[in-house]
Amino acid sequence: MEMFGFTRATSAAQAIGVAAQASTAQQGAQVRFMAGGTTLLDLMKLNVEQPQQVVDINHLPFDSVDAMSDGGLKIGALVRNADLAHHPLVQKNYPVLSQALLSGASAQLRNMATTSGNLLQRTRCMYFRDTAMACNKREPGSGCSAIGGANRNLAILGTSEHCIASNPSDMNVALTALEASIHIEGVHGARVIPIHDFYLLPGSTPEKETALEPGDLVTHVSLPAAAVGSRSIYLKLRDRASYEFALASAAVVVTVKSGTIQHARIAMGGVGTRPWRALAAEQVLEKTSVADSAFQRAADAVLREARPQSGNGFKVELAKRCLVSALRTATQTL
Repeated sequence: MEMFGFTRATSAAQAIGVAAQASTAQQGAQVRFMAGGTTLLDLMKLNVEQPQQVVDINHLPFDSVDAMSDGGLKIGALVRNADLAHHPLVQKNYPVLSQALLSGASAQLRNMATTSGNLLQRTRCMYFRDTAMACNKREPGSGCSAIGGANRNLAILGTSEHCIASNPSDMNVALTALEASIHIEGVHGARVIPIHDFYLLPGSTPEKETALEPGDLVTHVSLPAAAVGSRSIYLKLRDRASYEFALASAAVVVTVKSGTIQHARIAMGGVGTRPWRALAAEQVLEKTSVADSAFQRAADAVLREARPQSGNGFKVELAKRCLVSALRTATQTL
């Protein structure tokens, strides 16, 4: 671990000011905000992250979950994952989010990890975490060791010739299906970014993972009101029952009336370079009768663009079965 400066911010303005001053043209690579630190500290110990300045934001007033006047939900950036998963409003109106959070990490980590930290957690690709190996995400232009290497756990959707790293989050898959919005304050003021636009595809610049700019601070996440009569579920398939990242997962939010799907929002995890909004599946399912044949067509539509690598071709069929099973469970009592 390299030496770094440390500031404990007492206001959002102070945190943004310190970060903006310390940042350079490298997309804020020299400064990091720290909340729970469950990912950042690990990467600093590995010398993957080498910030010159760390800004502690734990004393900022972003640690509450609040109902909004339009029926939606406001989730503070510093709300701990455990508190969010067990919050009554989340369990009642957004069970897919609670299920996703409880399927991730361990109880100890969920007690420390925060909403904003989960949004910004980095890939678990072994080559990204090993500074002796080539990785375009860590060192642009060095190459991607995962292509042709150990890639069993990596992405098959949204990849490029420069990067196939998968997004590791469970929470963000559920937030994508729920059409969350990310609220940000920065040197140029406040703005809101839909979660589908928040994450960037790797393309030729895999080091750029989100739409954040230097000095930007996530303050909260908002969810629209849950559709009346909707049902949601998060299904995660993994090598072991706990403390393991998804090989494939599906977050499904559906509304069914008289045996017909009126509304469907779907996202998948473990298979994409970002939380994968399954727009093709949604289009197949809208106004379609509940049936396994429809679920299979939806799954086929999502995975049609898959580009499996040498070690993860099994994910194509696994992801299809994951989505079909999740849709079957979400609709079986509607």
